[in-house]
Amino acid sequence: MVRRIFVQKKEGFDVEAKGVLNDLKENLLIKNLENVAILNRYDVEGISDDSFNMAKSTIFSEPQVDNYFIEEYNPEKNSKVFAVEFLPGQFDQRAASLSECLQILTGEGRPNVKTAKLYVLSGNISDEEVAKIKKYLINPVEAREASLEKPEKLDSKSNIPTTVENVENFINMTDEELEKIYNQYGLAMDLADLKFCQNYFKSTEKRDPTITEMKMIDTYWSDHCRHTTFMTRLEVIDIEWDLLK
Repeated sequence: MVRRIFVQKKEGFDVEAKGVLNDLKENLLIKNLENVAILNRYDVEGISDDSFNMAKSTIFSEPQVDNYFIEEYNPEKNSKVFAVEFLPGQFDQRAASLSECLQILTGEGRPNVKTAKLYVLSGNISDEEVAKIKKYLINPVEAREASLEKPEKLDSKSNIPTTVENVENFINMTDEELEKIYNQYGLAMDLADLKFCQNYFKSTEKRDPTITEMKMIDTYWSDHCRHTTFMTRLEVIDIEWDLLK
């Protein structure tokens, strides 16, 4: 059985929501946006009713600063609501920490937890403006829009693919076609990096890359991994430990 709980910061502690409201009004010029509410949504599977009731105000929320809603959250009439979750395969630190804490609480097996962030937009805003807000707030490299429906089960198993997709005709693509690939896969690298990859596969590998290869390159060429993996030069290493000599 999947249990759902929404947690929202109380008035005065809702710093994140107020920051997003100001950001959207100032940077996206959504002038008719009146308010933004943000709730953390937790779906939990694998704990008893007693454990869930105990965790509501000890693990999922802090009574001094949070309000929580069980199973359903009813926003103001005419509000625009959407949820954001991590892409499959992305590490969700909040979900992992909650699962560990619930295991300590129950002293039993580790329950399955999925999280999402719910955005509730109030004001006379159009569907086009909502789409603009979603594009601004959702980073397609790591997240996606989540369903508002509660699942019947939290299935954490992934299907193992039997074949690997190729990026067909990649080595012969024009600049315009490369830009379409860039947008299609939501790559973190820029177009210059993508052209570098194209030249490499065309001149050295003499074949089209697989999507797995492109995603691996994209990950390790990100700003974070580029600096830590490729920009570090180890020239002198002194190890003062007899066991390693």
